[in-house]
Amino acid sequence: MKFALSLRFVLLLLGLTLTAQARIVKLVITKTEAYASGRAFGNAGAYERVTGQAYGEVDPKLAQNKIIQDLQLAPKNERGMIEYVSEFALLRPKDIGKSNGLLFLSLPNRGNVFPADTALLKRGYVYVWCGWQGDVLAGETVPGSPRLTIKVPVATNNGKEITGLLRAEFQVTVPAKTQSLSSGPFSGITHHSYETISLDNTGLVLTKRVHEADARMPIPNSDWAFSDCTTQPFPGTASNTKLSLKEGFDPNYIYELVYTAKNPLVLGLGFAAVRDMASFLRQSTTDDARNPNPLLVAGATTLPIRAAIMQGVSQCSNFTRTFLQLGFNQDEPGQRVFDGINAHIATRRISLNIRFGRPGGGGLQHEDHLYPSNEAPFTWNVTRDPVSGITGGILEACSPMGNCPKIMQTLSSSEYRQIRASLPTTDSHGKQDLVIPDNVRIYLFAGTQHSPGSILDPVSGFMTNPNQNQPNLRALLIALEQWVLQDKLPPASIYPTIKAKTLVRPDQNSIGWPSIPGVVYNGQFNNVPLLDFGPAYNSHHITGIVLQEPPKVIKANVYTVLVPKVDQDGNELGGIRNTTMRVPLGTYTGWSLRRAGYGEGDLASLNGMFIPFKKTKAERIVANDPRLSLEERYGTHAAYVAAVQKAANDLVKEGLLLPEDAQHEIQKAQNSTVLN
Repeated sequence: MKFALSLRFVLLLLGLTLTAQARIVKLVITKTEAYASGRAFGNAGAYERVTGQAYGEVDPKLAQNKIIQDLQLAPKNERGMIEYVSEFALLRPKDIGKSNGLLFLSLPNRGNVFPADTALLKRGYVYVWCGWQGDVLAGETVPGSPRLTIKVPVATNNGKEITGLLRAEFQVTVPAKTQSLSSGPFSGITHHSYETISLDNTGLVLTKRVHEADARMPIPNSDWAFSDCTTQPFPGTASNTKLSLKEGFDPNYIYELVYTAKNPLVLGLGFAAVRDMASFLRQSTTDDARNPNPLLVAGATTLPIRAAIMQGVSQCSNFTRTFLQLGFNQDEPGQRVFDGINAHIATRRISLNIRFGRPGGGGLQHEDHLYPSNEAPFTWNVTRDPVSGITGGILEACSPMGNCPKIMQTLSSSEYRQIRASLPTTDSHGKQDLVIPDNVRIYLFAGTQHSPGSILDPVSGFMTNPNQNQPNLRALLIALEQWVLQDKLPPASIYPTIKAKTLVRPDQNSIGWPSIPGVVYNGQFNNVPLLDFGPAYNSHHITGIVLQEPPKVIKANVYTVLVPKVDQDGNELGGIRNTTMRVPLGTYTGWSLRRAGYGEGDLASLNGMFIPFKKTKAERIVANDPRLSLEERYGTHAAYVAAVQKAANDLVKEGLLLPEDAQHEIQKAQNSTVLN
């Protein structure tokens, strides 16, 4: 009995010690204000917006933190901890008792906050955003919408500067004289640039090439400089963070420079910041300074949060996959952090935990093709990749601990061409479908591009694809909420498969692409080579130090990447076909090709195309268009509206569209000029 009491006392002390490790040590609230001018959102009522900074500490001795690259080289405080400061914003019902108990952490993309979905606010969600990307600069992308940043330390070698090789790629869509050393296609001037150790370019080689696989053509060192020519002619003003070209950067070329950089940021702390912020809001009533958790009702002793979901969009989807694989879904006290995850429109991992990492890199067919984070494992379950020899999976860390979340992977069509979305669901040689874990659902929003929009793309010369995925995503997020809170199963996965013959090789014959006048089809897609970044880099976990730049290509195009098959109109057969796809007005693609002067023939980033049908049969015949006209399909405006109404109602029955969104689709069809 005495032993049992002693053991219980030891376990109690251990529990107290673990609780004391919750590592948001101070939460500073700088502003509390009414959200949306006090508008009421359903039964949840009015919301408040709370903004501030979360001061975190990470224990470098804990097993959960040791994987953070260069953590041991970061300065420690008097308690031996590594510090960071993350900016955050939070939306809470003014009457927190009206919350449904769900914490919804939306990851900022390059510091930019995705707006809260009103349908989720009506259900009582508590929204939170927090900075995680340490190379994002403060400022505003949109006036009145500041980027959320995180301050992380610089790694040093006992106080001495650390240096290392860094490869920079520069691509522009309009001619420019100067680029920041961080100016990748997806980062530009909004990201921190690692300084060059010298302004002297002697011994360095700046190259250009039209296509990724083309031979690199050196540019004379006299024709470029570490300088800024935005206000002065070349060579401009000397700068250790900018590069200028005498003749300017041409949109037709990929420019590349390998230089020696200094002062790497400990970017992997971004994983810890998201983990610790979510854990604090769920578990801690106060910070170490006794400041109350902003979700704690005055006088209460318990928090209203019952579960937490993390959503990552695009780059942030890659974050969620890496976060899971590296074991960050377990907090410092050992508890599960997120019960659900929506990984939206990306299937890679992220180069956040690398010395001199740049998590904003795209890893696409034309842009940033040889950046780290495109390597195996691709799969959710632990599998063996025969190409690389790596055995692993995104769930490899959480599965043994029993703290894996319920996951929804949602995809646009662009991810199949550009980010190899078939590899997480097939074997490496494209021979068979893989078994998907019970806690994972995968959905393709057929016929959508990465970020839906309707503009003339200067790179491709085509209108981009306006087909929206948000209405279907909204229905799935509510299904994820119910899966997490009520254990109610969501709709079964809906994505192209080999078995269904909706996932095929990308050549024109296999995919069934129609010969549409004026549209070139060359079967272009983004394969992934097997790369060697040097002995200090761990491709299994996307961590370590890159010593070889550019990386050595061990094997090129060794994986079999498959894409969705299309119907006679060029519209995809697999995946969720929304009202736009069930009642189409044209061909909607997740891909487009670069035109002359922009790297002709390569994929045009993450943009797709909208290629409208002709209105009448006569116009179609004159244009030699094989796709039926609107007149041949629907006959009248009323028949078109009736078709949209049926499609919308069917999607509601399938659990893939909310009734209010169905009504919006029907109203939009009624207000349209189709066959009017």
